[in-house]
Amino acid sequence: MAEPRVVAVVPEQFDPSLALLTVEEAARRLRIGRTTCFRLVLAGEIESVMVGRLRRIPADAVPAYVAKLRYRPAEAA
Repeated sequence: MAEPRVVAVVPEQFDPSLALLTVEEAARRLRIGRTTCFRLVLAGEIESVMVGRLRRIPADAVPAYVAKLRYRPAEAA
């Protein structure tokens, strides 16, 4: 009987040279789901651009979105 294999999950390496991110890459950086990230993009909360038919998020739009969240006035619950 063979021993079970152990698979190591290697976290995605941050590549600072990327100017544009896919929605999936931006979602991973924000630690949110792909669908949530698409909703934020479509609502205009996260800046995005079209490259042909592809939707891309400028790399600096991710920290800009986080900064907006940090300095947004508290909303009534």
